[in-house]
Amino acid sequence: MDQIKKYWIGVAHQMHVEAGKSAGFCAFSHGKESAIKRLSIGDEFIYYAPRDKMEGAPVQAFVALGKVTGPVGTKSMPGTDFCPFMRPADYEDVRPFPVRPLLEDLSFVRNKQSWGMAFRRSLFDVSESDFTIISNALRGSE
Repeated sequence: MDQIKKYWIGVAHQMHVEAGKSAGFCAFSHGKESAIKRLSIGDEFIYYAPRDKMEGAPVQAFVALGKVTGPVGTKSMPGTDFCPFMRPADYEDVRPFPVRPLLEDLSFVRNKQSWGMAFRRSLFDVSESDFTIISNALRGSE
């Protein structure tokens, strides 16, 4: 039986996203094994960055688009002692896109006034149509 491809939004600081991209992997929920096991090879994901680093400047943008390519493992986060559970991933070359212009079109943002609540979860699945809206914006074809 074929695995049904799923689409995910991961929430992470831009610095962590960039480190994972440069090392060719994805990790979610502060590197928890339970989070990364929710994804399968072939699943696609988008990272949303609320800030550039833990106590840093606001970013509030979608910053990366990738696809899971391998099994669960662990790998050191470049430049740190942190070794999260991760999966190998390929990333597309995209440009960050601010979240606000897309809010009205995203079905998972139920309360448009308190839209930040939708991103309080560190990893959640979204519909293919929501994923397409965001990925098109990241690719510059919105």
